Amino acid sequence: MNREDPIATAIGAIIDAGALAGAVTLVWRDGVIMQTSALGWRDVESRLPMERDTIFRIASMTKPVTSTAALMLMEEGKFALKDPITYWAPEFARMRVLRSPTGPLDETDPAERAITFEDLLTHRSGITYGYFHRGPIAAAYAEALGADIDSHVAPDDWVAALATLPLVNQPGAGFHYGCSTDLLGFLLARIEGAPLGHVLRRRIFDPLGMNDTGFTVPPEKRDRRAETHGFDDQGRLAKRLTFPAFLPERPEEMTYVSGGGGFWSTVDDYLAFARMFVSSGTVDGVRLLRPETLALMASNQLTGAQRSRAAVMRLPLGGHGYGMGVAVVMEPGKADPLRCGGGMGAVGWPGAYGGWWQADPNDKSVLIFLAHNMVDLEQLARGIGFGVWDAILQFHDLASALLVK
Repeated sequence: MNREDPIATAIGAIIDAGALAGAVTLVWRDGVIMQTSALGWRDVESRLPMERDTIFRIASMTKPVTSTAALMLMEEGKFALKDPITYWAPEFARMRVLRSPTGPLDETDPAERAITFEDLLTHRSGITYGYFHRGPIAAAYAEALGADIDSHVAPDDWVAALATLPLVNQPGAGFHYGCSTDLLGFLLARIEGAPLGHVLRRRIFDPLGMNDTGFTVPPEKRDRRAETHGFDDQGRLAKRLTFPAFLPERPEEMTYVSGGGGFWSTVDDYLAFARMFVSSGTVDGVRLLRPETLALMASNQLTGAQRSRAAVMRLPLGGHGYGMGVAVVMEPGKADPLRCGGGMGAVGWPGAYGGWWQADPNDKSVLIFLAHNMVDLEQLARGIGFGVWDAILQFHDLASALLVK
């Protein structure tokens, strides 16, 4: 560890205190890597250190990538934002809406209109994550859809099962973070006539040289993975051999992939993608999105009322809005850095296992923090697992200070 690097020193202290297994950080601005560090352990039991090329499950940091692919297809005229999804997913032709998100599943009203592609991109479809709710809808989601990231349910069966579940709000009415991006990914696969992983590889990963990003880690790269670290009931750091959201090893025959949370990636691969947001949709001569499409993706799409009521993981959006797959800074003084920091118009979106990033077009900077910090809501309620949030906040503050020197 470089003790002259204040970022490495601060995060190293959190690791030394047993509040985090390890992390990889990177600060980039306008073509220059200003800081990077690999701290702690990718496997605490085997004492394998973090490396810059360690591969992490990045959870919801997947969503901006899938959303970008969708907008690429939109630019090609494959669909329009206001198009109902029923052309590609007729399973959603007769949706019902719960009268209360906590109420009985049979107390519903008809959907007033069809779900659109725009609804999926902005999480205003009425689709949710079941575990965000109390009541029968939580168990119904788990039973119908299986695990959130590595589900045993095949893609077409998953889409059909989701369509049997009632919505928690009328389409377009409210922001409900959830499985909308997973459904969007399967629609992209249907439009392209190929598995989602192939679509993303051809359109984004290969053109950007993201060779370590995908829904699985090949056997020859598995020694580079960060293991699933979490905490025991006493709050002590421990390796978790299983985790409810995904499996230690995906079965080879598993066909479900999560366009909302399934990627494995590295800090340099994600940098290649995130640079798009500070260079008008182009990275090293590779154009992913037109400038006007990127501007739409990276601008708030929620109404004032939807912003005020929106909360993800019980944290309000605060000084952020939400675009298409990314949070957008609207009030820099009020924007919680745990979503993303930066100036007006900066974007980002964290992952539940400790991944975090932001891209700020104001100074053409990208910050990335990757870790595996496997805790559940029950542990968080008991105050266990917050070390990663402390590390992200310190990384954000120290990186921001570095950028203004």
